[in-house]
Amino acid sequence: MLLGGTVAGEYRGPEEWEGLLARSRFKAVTAPFDCRTPKAEIAAYCAAARRQGAVIAEAGVWKNLFDPDPALAAGNLAYAKGQLALADECGIPCCVNIAGTESPLGWDAADRSNFTAETYEKIILCIRDIIDSVKPDRAFYCLEPMPWMVPDSPEAYLRLIRDVDRRQFAAHMDFVNMINCPRRYLDAEGFIEECFRALGPYIKSTHLKDTRMHPTRLTAVLEECSPGEGELDFQNVLRIMDRYLPADAPVLLEHMQSFEEYEKAYARVATEAQKAGIAI
Repeated sequence: MLLGGTVAGEYRGPEEWEGLLARSRFKAVTAPFDCRTPKAEIAAYCAAARRQGAVIAEAGVWKNLFDPDPALAAGNLAYAKGQLALADECGIPCCVNIAGTESPLGWDAADRSNFTAETYEKIILCIRDIIDSVKPDRAFYCLEPMPWMVPDSPEAYLRLIRDVDRRQFAAHMDFVNMINCPRRYLDAEGFIEECFRALGPYIKSTHLKDTRMHPTRLTAVLEECSPGEGELDFQNVLRIMDRYLPADAPVLLEHMQSFEEYEKAYARVATEAQKAGIAI
């Protein structure tokens, strides 16, 4: 697997970004540009990644396509199409977003409307519209699973793939986001294997993080954390991933705030991979 993440730290342009990338040891990264970035600058970032032997694995959307404000929703949809077109042009395999919500509480909020039949149909039509408008050949539009949003299980993701029925719709794997109840948490490795067994052929990128839950406090609260700060057995998790993913699959650390935090998480995962006999 190609282990990496987001290149964190202060940089002004592709040259300084390349210096941080070289220090990070990352072999897969999120795009440090978007569809509004000048083309010459995009080309410079892509060339820098190639020089460091790294792949740009994800172009993120991270906008609410179902925003309650119609003007914002329309702008976000246009941005999603722009990001997918950018990913296709640059050969970035995964253009990733979440499904979206009509909640007034935020773009990624839990809301009872997230699981209605009407919302599910809107998700299908929205994904089809994005893919049919852009007509990508190399990039895939994907949804990151969420604890309270479609897709929230491997079965729900498979159903969505079937219902969308577009070749360029694929899977983004974030198993921690789907560990959304104590039952899944307490059999985390069994659930993670279930995720990769079901979705392995469709996965274009994977997010890697840890999870923890207080064993006696009521009610249950699950929270993500950096690798090694939760309860996952990363040697077993990495073995599961290695069984179902190709050798060049991008695996990205996420949600850390500094270069040093990413460096620490990378070292932890690299150590566990070495113990498990897995090449990264």
